[in-house]
Amino acid sequence: MKTVFIDGREGTTGLRIESRIAARPDLREIVLPDELRKDSAARKDAIAAADIVFLCLPDAAAREAAELAEGSGATLIDASTAHRTAAGWEYGFPELSAERAERIASSKRIAVPGCHASGFVALVSPLVAAGILPASARLGCFSLTGYSGGGKKMIADYERAGAEYAAPRQYALAQQHKHLPEMKAACGLETAPVFCPVVGNFYSGMEVTVPLFVSDLAGGAGAADIRKIYSELYDGDIVFYRENADEAGFLSAGAYAGKDTMEISVHGSEERILLTARFDNLGKGASGAAVECMNLVLGDEPGKGLVLN
Repeated sequence: MKTVFIDGREGTTGLRIESRIAARPDLREIVLPDELRKDSAARKDAIAAADIVFLCLPDAAAREAAELAEGSGATLIDASTAHRTAAGWEYGFPELSAERAERIASSKRIAVPGCHASGFVALVSPLVAAGILPASARLGCFSLTGYSGGGKKMIADYERAGAEYAAPRQYALAQQHKHLPEMKAACGLETAPVFCPVVGNFYSGMEVTVPLFVSDLAGGAGAADIRKIYSELYDGDIVFYRENADEAGFLSAGAYAGKDTMEISVHGSEERILLTARFDNLGKGASGAAVECMNLVLGDEPGKGLVLN
């Protein structure tokens, strides 16, 4: 039996991770009493006693936890922004390649991708790797998310709000969103995308779209080439390519709410293409991805304990 400690288990990500591992007899969770959950000494002891430590914390606290873990044998899986582009930390999106999955499985320091970034990286990274998109590509990205992605405060704001929160709200208008560095780095791009995130009045779910002009693709590539890359790469139970993914011409951002899967699809015309990724911001966009990484470290099936259907 392996021992797990969720540092920050009271937040939305921590609670979802706990729900995924609660019924697993192969795991035992270390839980600190409320009065000690922010106590550095108690956290250090819990980290030292654990095989797997999930960091579901603000960035500063996640960095502190990494320092507390020095000298321990624990594998850290960080769901914060703190280490996603840091040296010595593996970026936790195993579907990008077999080699990355192997590196995650053998790593002691894993950074879980951000929710918006997960969709963008899933769509763009394989195309850069294949040479269809050059590293110099200047891209845009539109992302629609449920309000649970904003944490407890945003959840409370939406659940008590009236008409002022009824319509979707665009944010990160200054183009300084915290996911931009990993979106650039994980895809091997020279420039971060123009990023337009929008929060809607629904609890969870996410739809990330990257628009492309066919004329901007390298080597005369088109939508068929992109579909081929996706269908060959994303053929698993967690991330999968799907043809004709729309619902009578619509795409719902809530289609995979409550699940830990991600659907990849391609839409558009002979001139303009829409690349889309649909998933749950708390699933493959956070907690589900963290548990998947843990499964790889433990030598289990990637989807063990996850909600896939």
